[in-house]
Amino acid sequence: MGERVAVAALALVGAPFRLHGRDVASGLDCIGVIAAALRGAGWVGEVPSGYALRGGDPAAVIARLDAVLARGDGGAAGDVLLFRVGPGQIHGAVRTGAGIVHADAGLRRVVARPGVPDWLRLGAWRYEGRG
Repeated sequence: MGERVAVAALALVGAPFRLHGRDVASGLDCIGVIAAALRGAGWVGEVPSGYALRGGDPAAVIARLDAVLARGDGGAAGDVLLFRVGPGQIHGAVRTGAGIVHADAGLRRVVARPGVPDWLRLGAWRYEGRG
C-alpha cells in the first residue's frame, strides 16, 4: 500500500502551490499533497481545511492523523511525515524511496526532495488500506 502512496505523491511533482489547495491543476499545499497521495492508494477520508500557513496546533494535527492512519516509523515509501520546520510552523510530506514529496511554498510548487530533511519530525503514519 505504501508504494502506491509514494507513486501517487511522485505524480504530483510540478503541481502549483496553493494554501488549502486540493486540486492538482489549481494547486496543492502540504495537506493537499498528502491527501492526493493517499487518495491515489484508495483513501477516501475527509481532508482538513481552514488553517493558517504558519501556526497551528501540532497536537491537533497529530490527533487527526492518528484518527485515520496507523503510526509508522517514517522509513517506508508512502509514509506520511509531519515536521516542525520553524517556530510556529508545521509541515507535512510523503516519504518516497529516494526522499520526500512536499508542497514548497517558497518554490511555489510540489517538489521531490532527495533524502529526508533534518527538520524536527513530530510523527510518521502509514496508510493500511482503511478509510
